[in-house]
Amino acid sequence: MVVIRHLDLVVLALALIVFVLGGLPLVGWAAASVAWVVQRLIGDALQKRAEAAEDPRAVVGLVAGGSMGRAWLTALAVLAIGLVAGEDAGLAAALLILVLFTTYFTSRLILRGVAA
Repeated sequence: MVVIRHLDLVVLALALIVFVLGGLPLVGWAAASVAWVVQRLIGDALQKRAEAAEDPRAVVGLVAGGSMGRAWLTALAVLAIGLVAGEDAGLAAALLILVLFTTYFTSRLILRGVAA
């Protein structure tokens, strides 16, 4: 279960190999990595606060607001790297974030199915 829970981070590490062997911009990988890890840490912290909250409105606010905020964080990071380091780095970062989100979302669905 631990591997499934952190499968997106495993994919992130494997993506470094793909970036190096494929000659993709490493700055795109680095920017996507930082943005992804930061948003994951924020998400984990907000999830713990939501689980501890007793007010349902607080739970909804933490989960929904946190999800939107984390999405904006990663989108702005991709935009920034595209503007600063060039379109190739921005595109590589965007595609990596897309793969990481898909992996994260799928692993969460699997874990919820196992828990039910």
